Amino acid sequence: MSALFTPLTLRAVTLPNRVALAPMCQYSAGPDGLPTDWHRVHLGSRAVGGAGLIITEATAVVPEGRISPQDTGLWSDAHAEAWRPITAFIAAQGSVPAVQLAHAGFKASTYRPWAGHRGGVPDTEGGWTPVGPGAEPFLPDYRTPAALDEAGIAGVVEAFATAARRALDAGFAAVEIHAAHGYLLHEFLSPLTNRRTDGYGGDRAGRMRLTLEVARAVRAAVGEGVPVLTRISATDWVDGGWTVEDSVVLAGELAAAGVDLVDASSGGASTAASIPIGPGYQVPLAARIRRDAGVLTGAVGLIVEPEQAEQIVAGGEADLVLLGRELLRDPYWPHRAAAKLTPTATWPNQYTRAF
Repeated sequence: MSALFTPLTLRAVTLPNRVALAPMCQYSAGPDGLPTDWHRVHLGSRAVGGAGLIITEATAVVPEGRISPQDTGLWSDAHAEAWRPITAFIAAQGSVPAVQLAHAGFKASTYRPWAGHRGGVPDTEGGWTPVGPGAEPFLPDYRTPAALDEAGIAGVVEAFATAARRALDAGFAAVEIHAAHGYLLHEFLSPLTNRRTDGYGGDRAGRMRLTLEVARAVRAAVGEGVPVLTRISATDWVDGGWTVEDSVVLAGELAAAGVDLVDASSGGASTAASIPIGPGYQVPLAARIRRDAGVLTGAVGLIVEPEQAEQIVAGGEADLVLLGRELLRDPYWPHRAAAKLTPTATWPNQYTRAF
């Protein structure tokens, strides 16, 4: 029996296997953050391809929380309606549809990668003033953010909760909180980007406060049966930044707040990070958090071969394997992996003639 292809039960939801589509921005939303046919085909094809969990790209909880003007959102009933046929198709293939709820913080209002130039999008081109823990831009060519006051922070927490409730109406069966990659929640966590002196800054407890408030609010919004995941940057890879030891503490607190699985990525708070990129380079972060915090984890980052993914789960390094670029290259990777690792692999009936 393959460990990678055993079910994983999170609260009232059972994933058919341990392979997940990692959230990846498509920068292809319609006006005002509405998902399009691109998202239906992109996400739906990975469900047809056999991934047990399909997680959307970073989906903004408020308009100013988008990374680019072409990012998806979930801040209105119109967004829920637009997502509904997409989630229905994913579920019809036997996969579990999940949404990554996000706020880009001071990395918001930037051009999408293929725009031909980088940096902050001006108001004249559909941009806006971003927000952050302080008033310093991430990079000189990014827009200068407005520092959130306590009322603004409370609004962020409520926006995550409201979007989580709306996600259920849209047909999502699980929710992931995005607290990684230098976006708003990570900006508050990292000492590299949070220089506040109030109750949302200072020591580690103060810097964790916003993320934990969001986690508690999302759990209350979705009820007891819905899985809640949180993606974190387990280390900043910079001296004086957020560390894996910090992440172990955070993971324990997230579990106490009702989070079921910690999705362990890394980096994003600083361009000075020295990241040892290589096959499975982030897997030890997931393994450390799983062991020391006693929580379920997901591993992500240059996981390519079926045998590699199998060993991660079978060896107890993580409970879930999230694939990003590999599933961009091959939407049917889970079926191909199952054919290698299990004696009873199946393909969709429509495709069996190929085998």
